[in-house]
Amino acid sequence: MEYRSGYTIKPNQILRSGQVIFTDGTNEITPTQAACEAYGYTFDTATRTCVAYPYSTQLEPAISNENNIVRGNKNITKSATTNTTIMGEGNISQGNNRNNIIIGSNNEIANGVNNAFVYGTKAEITTGNTITLGGNAGSDDLGERQTMTFMYGATSTDNSTKDSYLNNTVGSYFVVPTDTAVYFQSETLAVRVAGSEVAGAIGDFKSWVERGVVINKSGTLSIDRSRTSPADSGTTTGWSPINSVSGTNFLQTIKGANNMTIEWVSTIRITQIKTGVAL
Repeated sequence: MEYRSGYTIKPNQILRSGQVIFTDGTNEITPTQAACEAYGYTFDTATRTCVAYPYSTQLEPAISNENNIVRGNKNITKSATTNTTIMGEGNISQGNNRNNIIIGSNNEIANGVNNAFVYGTKAEITTGNTITLGGNAGSDDLGERQTMTFMYGATSTDNSTKDSYLNNTVGSYFVVPTDTAVYFQSETLAVRVAGSEVAGAIGDFKSWVERGVVINKSGTLSIDRSRTSPADSGTTTGWSPINSVSGTNFLQTIKGANNMTIEWVSTIRITQIKTGVAL
């Protein structure tokens, strides 16, 4: 699960009792009521805990393996894994997951990640709505070599610079793991859909291809990138997407034009090496 905007903690696991345990990336944290509710859970004022569901002895079996198809040995579906298909060996769905497909061996979907398709070996999935291929040997670390495909989206109505978001969900970004290098290719399309600007017309469009490398050196990100524009039509002066980094987030900012409503979408492909050493 990605960090919500404005928060430095996020859910890490759901206990069998229904209590949600948060983390700051290193330590387990008991969340405040505001943090609990920001992630869509309920804050129990009597026990001062964050809960995903009321606990009962009848409820636990139902939520731990609801509508799942699991084929193979040593696969694990933790509590609140639903509508998930696993074919292979040694795969793990860490819980609070739904609508995922895992094909292969020793892959792992993080707690709270939904709508993901993973195949191959030892892939690590931390981002929802992604397609991930793990290309690892049995002796490699989890997520050491893998490719991911996901989408960013936004809408602009003026010429201010604003963030595009993972799955067009405000505050959501791809988080680059520590001591990891990723090659990215971002393919962006922008289309004017409305607006009072007399220059140009609805249906004007422009596309860009941006590529480069982002590296996380012990928690500090840097980026090297280049960009081309293979196609455009109409009045697109000032339109621009730019990939960048902030904290541990991979960003894409977009800039449109005044009095034009422009829809933006980007397919972003990531090729990852998680080094396992301090860079």
